[in-house]
Amino acid sequence: MQTTPVKSPWLWVPSLYFGQAIPYVVVMMLSVIMYKANGISNSDIALYTSWLYLPWVIKPLWSPFVDMFRTKRYWIVGLQLVIGAALALVALTTRLPAFFQVSLAVLWLMAFSSATHDIAADGFYMLGLRQQQQAAFVGVRSTFYRLGMLVGQGALVTLAGQLTERTGDVRFAWSVVFCVLAAMFLALCVYHHFLLPRPASDHAVAHGDNHFNEFFATFAAFFKKPDILLILGFILTFRLGESQLLKLAAPFLMDPLAQGGLGMSTSQVGIAYSTVGVIALTLGGLLGGYVISRRGLKRCLWLMVCAVHIPDLVFVYLASALPQNFYLISACLALEQFGYGFGFTALMLYMIMVAEGEHKTAHYAICTGLMALGMMLPGMASGRIQEILGYQHFFIYVCVMTIPAFIMAALVKIDPEFGKQ
Repeated sequence: MQTTPVKSPWLWVPSLYFGQAIPYVVVMMLSVIMYKANGISNSDIALYTSWLYLPWVIKPLWSPFVDMFRTKRYWIVGLQLVIGAALALVALTTRLPAFFQVSLAVLWLMAFSSATHDIAADGFYMLGLRQQQQAAFVGVRSTFYRLGMLVGQGALVTLAGQLTERTGDVRFAWSVVFCVLAAMFLALCVYHHFLLPRPASDHAVAHGDNHFNEFFATFAAFFKKPDILLILGFILTFRLGESQLLKLAAPFLMDPLAQGGLGMSTSQVGIAYSTVGVIALTLGGLLGGYVISRRGLKRCLWLMVCAVHIPDLVFVYLASALPQNFYLISACLALEQFGYGFGFTALMLYMIMVAEGEHKTAHYAICTGLMALGMMLPGMASGRIQEILGYQHFFIYVCVMTIPAFIMAALVKIDPEFGKQ
């Protein structure tokens, strides 16, 4: 029951997850491409941009406080304002002599705000929708998250490449990109201030002197869940291979043929990987949510694990053949991204299943923090591993690193009815 007239989820679920994608895109992809365009080495890019995941890893440490103080709605709107300001600050760092170090510091602060925003947004999603709606809209939220990625790392990467080609000034180009991102995020802040619903269940869950007791009880309840070791193993290994591939995909596309790369320009990467690839990712995510809502998570799990990992072989082919046909490269990237989008839906819904209960917001944050840890640690080492192995052998190594995910999929326990609409 709501304290205000019910608002359609279509008014806020798409925009909420579109906005949630923007800071994550900045950390995952834009920062990598920006630093690569500025001549930073692969090992430094992988190591230091992986550190930007840290707020998502440790967000469970403060996720109970999002439950305990104010409403999820309040956190969402307030943090969107902060993130918009941080993105604007990044634009101001591009001319500084210590650009790499200062921009990383600002991006880390933005990532901290974004991780906290994610806690509130994911909790709001579970409070504002019935369980059947959650399963039905998981594909929608995934789709609009991917659309946020499409705008953030597709159109804007292409814009950065075109501005660089026209002006010859890489840092000016990226300054413009971050100004656009800041304006976009501040507009979303205003929109959500007026359009987010006000569920009656959106309130602080602890009061008075019980805050710290509630804090520790929340963590204890999560780690007392049945089959917790299987839960941890599945979440930590699901993206073990992909976490390393993601850090080196754009550098591989941009490095010259002499270094084992494909020699693509920033604009070409923006179109082939960040636009065509993200469109395929989006379609895969939408299909994944629909399939799970019809058949249930358990029956779809193996199909989705295969869909995530088997297409990684595309990068082995690209690194071996080094094709120069733009359309062939784009098709290969689209295939890999479609599979990833389709299969990743399984992990999203699995974490929603694990989080069910009294502290669902905090428990979902713990799940996503574990997922981020599974991305951060392998990603930190991936640049150095690639420099040692070379691109071709590195992508073979990535494929080997997907094996634990298949093992855990065989062991994990899922309610056969969970996820069905």
